[in-house]
Amino acid sequence: MFDTHTHLDYIDDPASARGELGLTGMVCIGASLTHAQNAVALAERFDDVWATVGLHPTDTSEDSPATRAGIEALLSHPRVVGIGESGLDDYWDDTQREAQRAAFEWQLGLARQTGKPLVIHTRDKQNQTSAHRGVIDVLQDWPDVTVILHCFSGLPELLEFGLSRAQNTYFSFAGNVTYKNALEVQAAAKAVPLERLLVETDAPFLAPVPHRGKKNRPAYVRHTLNFVAGLRGLDADDLERVTDENARRVYGI
Repeated sequence: MFDTHTHLDYIDDPASARGELGLTGMVCIGASLTHAQNAVALAERFDDVWATVGLHPTDTSEDSPATRAGIEALLSHPRVVGIGESGLDDYWDDTQREAQRAAFEWQLGLARQTGKPLVIHTRDKQNQTSAHRGVIDVLQDWPDVTVILHCFSGLPELLEFGLSRAQNTYFSFAGNVTYKNALEVQAAAKAVPLERLLVETDAPFLAPVPHRGKKNRPAYVRHTLNFVAGLRGLDADDLERVTDENARRVYGI
């Protein structure tokens, strides 16, 4: 059972988070230079942890030649399997779109250069779609780069666009798919082709039902998987095999 997106270095006891509920592997996301370094250190420490390295769109104030050089220096590490998370975020009032887009395109370039997938973060204010549409606009110029739409929002336009990118887009579903009113996310979880479906926790955020409102843990990915299996009318064990294969394929593990 793979958790394809977790912030293991944000968890107080990362050692104990491994192996719960049958978890056998996880990808620790490096969302800034410091967190990328932490992710790589955890991947070196535990043989069931891999890392990505990148710069989160809400951390683009840290973007500098030194930050970019530090992240790029980690790319050749054998435990680094992806870039990001990167993308666009219009949730906050002080969004700096030009800086976010510049960092996003730099990381798309790293993904093209290395052949590693780019993990994409996209977030808008409620009932707005500016960041989502911005991601579509940017990705149109990078059709050859494999991307993972992390914590997929279910927005129909982004779903349609992602499905149009041949096999270069994976859709990753987090604990919010289990929430009662997440109807668009649930519809997308039913519509995505099985070979492009991933599950994640985004721990310690977005804990799924029955742990909603508590700190999330990597092993809780099983609750998300079980819910998605129910949506699709599949046996959970069968879906686990599929999503584990997808995780290993996209991350080259």
